Amino acid sequence: MVGVDKVATERHVFDWFRKNRNAKRQVLIFVHGYNNSYADAVFRFAQIVHDAGTDAAPILFAWPSRAKVFDYLYDKESANYSRRALEDLILQASMSPDVDDVTILAHSMGTWLAAEALRGVAMRKNWIPAKVRNVVLASPDIDIDVFRRQFVEMGPNKPRFTIFTSTRDKALEFSRLLSGGISRVGGTDLTPYTAVLEELGVTVIDTSAIASGDPLGHNAYADSPEIVRLLAQRLGGRSLTAGEAKFSDRVTAAAASLGRPAKRKTAKGPVDSSEARKLLKREPVTSTGQIVDGQISY
Repeated sequence: MVGVDKVATERHVFDWFRKNRNAKRQVLIFVHGYNNSYADAVFRFAQIVHDAGTDAAPILFAWPSRAKVFDYLYDKESANYSRRALEDLILQASMSPDVDDVTILAHSMGTWLAAEALRGVAMRKNWIPAKVRNVVLASPDIDIDVFRRQFVEMGPNKPRFTIFTSTRDKALEFSRLLSGGISRVGGTDLTPYTAVLEELGVTVIDTSAIASGDPLGHNAYADSPEIVRLLAQRLGGRSLTAGEAKFSDRVTAAAASLGRPAKRKTAKGPVDSSEARKLLKREPVTSTGQIVDGQISY
């Protein structure tokens, strides 16, 4: 039987990490999506970690989804509310001398939250810490124009991004209709732009032809053994060529390497977004959240 223990303080968190870290001192942060209860998120993350065979220390960032199909807008506001806490988690992990490598895996609406948190980290610290090496966005429910802005405002030295898309994702089609007909990143055919995206450090994997047990086609990243194999290689930092990724031509790898380590340096200057700095007010809270009774508080 699996038990769950609450960690009361930040010290307890790092004590746990020291006991569970691998030789590479890797952390895997998972951000769940819309319509997910806490139990759903725990089960899904445990499944991914087990099936992918990763030994990175798993950290679930659970945000308050109402876990109801018709509460999409409520979940959107909850994700918005949770941005600061995820920023703090990313900073705490990357600033720890016990951690050398941070990978972020996010799904569905959680990808918007992850992208916003990374953008927020860049705005607060003037760069994204170099330890944040890889970001995997599965079925990203993000307005395609919003993601373009988020990506720019993360600054010049970003993590390596991998995006799993599918033009058969019915959940993202529903989101598109709710959002005024604006395409979602995860439901768009990005293959015509793969050369440009690769230059920007973004790998696109089109999963449209992959069979999944999910009738909505929204959970292929975790339901399909083939996609889990891709995730395993990404999380393990192993290289993956386009030829190896085809799986009998059913998966399109839109770049030459999925697992290539990002070559990055810490930026010394400010994020190149003067327009955003004029439009956005500075955060009223300057201190980093602290873990109190198992929750991040300020």
